[in-house]
Amino acid sequence: MQCLSGVKKIKHLVGNYGGAWQEQQKEFDEFPGAIVMTTNCLQKPKDSYEDRIFTSGVVGWPGVKHISERDFTPVIEAALAAPGFAEDVPAKFITVGFARNTVLSVADKVVKLVKEGKIKHFFLVGGCDGAKAGRNYYTEFAQKVPGDCVILTLGCGKYRFNKLEFGQIDGIPRLLDCGQCNDAYSAIKIATALAETFGCGVNDLPLSIILSWYEQKAVAILLTLFYLGIKDMKLGPSLPAFVSSNVLNVLVEKFNIKPIGDVDKDLAESLS
Repeated sequence: MQCLSGVKKIKHLVGNYGGAWQEQQKEFDEFPGAIVMTTNCLQKPKDSYEDRIFTSGVVGWPGVKHISERDFTPVIEAALAAPGFAEDVPAKFITVGFARNTVLSVADKVVKLVKEGKIKHFFLVGGCDGAKAGRNYYTEFAQKVPGDCVILTLGCGKYRFNKLEFGQIDGIPRLLDCGQCNDAYSAIKIATALAETFGCGVNDLPLSIILSWYEQKAVAILLTLFYLGIKDMKLGPSLPAFVSSNVLNVLVEKFNIKPIGDVDKDLAESLS
């Protein structure tokens, strides 16, 4: 905590640079600093930044220096050698940092707003992004969520709409960014904590889960949601490659999973 407090005093450190994973080769090329990859959403590095990109944890790439035993000396040296930005650019402020501890610290207020009818529904609109057509569905969906509802989001699918203005409900931001896809645990903890507070199951909460799909570790997250018995999720823009017709029949029967469709119809169904 003392280290975090010290970091917050440095005004030029910000919470977010760039967008979703598929833009990284362009954005990393333009970024005049050092880069540390901590997730497997790593594309083949371009020669222009190969000497200032590093991997850590379970991530790796041939020819890219891996950071082990938390010795970030090479990263620091690369950062000091990089030119940095020549000038400031206009900042766009977005709200981040709503992992489970932050959200649950105001759980009493959230529950009060729900009981007062000021928060009618929660939407978890999260998952991966990609270049495939059809992902504008998630932007449109978020924009059409009524003003008395809260949107939870995580994963790089949020970059479709996280710079839009959603306002607040009695001081609670209507858009709560729970982090990246690796932070799905936080969203699950928030949902289970709210269910415990209301004395019901997660499937009985006024909560709808709208997932944007891409393979890789998303498979593990989806299987975790199935293991927890979470039902009525909507998934798109295409179904997972492993979902054959027989598997789909089982998932529909046991978990009532559905593909995304028309935004207005899906929204109305979730709120019915």
